[in-house]
Amino acid sequence: MTGADWTFSIDRGGTFTDIVARSPEGRLVVRKLLSDNPGRYEDAAVAGIRQILDEGGDGDIGAVKMGTTVATNALLERKGEPVALAITAGFGDALRIGYQARPDIFARRIALPEPLYGAVVEVNERVRADGIVERPLDEPAARAGLQGAFDAGCRALAIVLVHGWRWTAHEEALARIAREIGFAQVSASHEVESLIKLIGRGDTCVVDAYLSPVLRRYVDKVVAGLGGQGRLFFMQSNGGLTDAAVFRGKDAILSGPAGGILGMARTAREAGFERVIGFDMGGTSTDVSHHAGSYERTNETVVAGVRVRAPMLEIHTVAAGG
Repeated sequence: MTGADWTFSIDRGGTFTDIVARSPEGRLVVRKLLSDNPGRYEDAAVAGIRQILDEGGDGDIGAVKMGTTVATNALLERKGEPVALAITAGFGDALRIGYQARPDIFARRIALPEPLYGAVVEVNERVRADGIVERPLDEPAARAGLQGAFDAGCRALAIVLVHGWRWTAHEEALARIAREIGFAQVSASHEVESLIKLIGRGDTCVVDAYLSPVLRRYVDKVVAGLGGQGRLFFMQSNGGLTDAAVFRGKDAILSGPAGGILGMARTAREAGFERVIGFDMGGTSTDVSHHAGSYERTNETVVAGVRVRAPMLEIHTVAAGG
């Protein structure tokens, strides 16, 4: 990127896409487009960039920095990839049981959110906490179980084995088998979020498997639309930018809302306010946040009834927009 390049900052929401572009001369150009308008363009971000470049004259694309609610809305609307869960035999309902928390302690009928995974493959294996293999991995049985889930329509797989965060050989073997079968997305818990506890690690791995294919399709579409020009970065839930090539589902849940908090805090500070409440209502979802001089962060959150263990800004999101 040089001083003769354009820089694009984009907020790709579920309803509208907003673009702020800085020209090589430092001039700011703003565009607002419908996020979905198939009769006019395939992707709003790419279409907006092309409009600005066509009207703005000389200069190449230096960088595109984007916050997106693609993963957020896929989770809220349950439009992720069909997922199978591969887990140590005997623990097939562990993530469903979770922490046995009761949001309404006096409710006589407990209504749990539906899990993101549609199939469970219990894998005959067991490694103890000290690394001793109590039951070797039964690869033929595991292959048969994974093949059954694949034949049932699952194309994403979350692999979560007891003590797999440290002793990874069995998860690695299952990942290899799954790719041989043809699973397009394979998320192994020791790679996604290497947490000791099974529930937090498993929940996050399932979210990653559920959302990463949706995210990858969108990233690939933007990359193709840019034609290889410039570097593409995405906002993560923790408020930091990352290269598009390593952007994962577990880090994308609050991508768009996180960018909103950073903008809110900066704008409020320039106006002389240190304590502010953010209310970000889009067309699809609403995000509420709080800022009192420093960014509030959390390592665990619940979004649309789904538990996630990953670093992120503290934001409350509901599936109701304006």
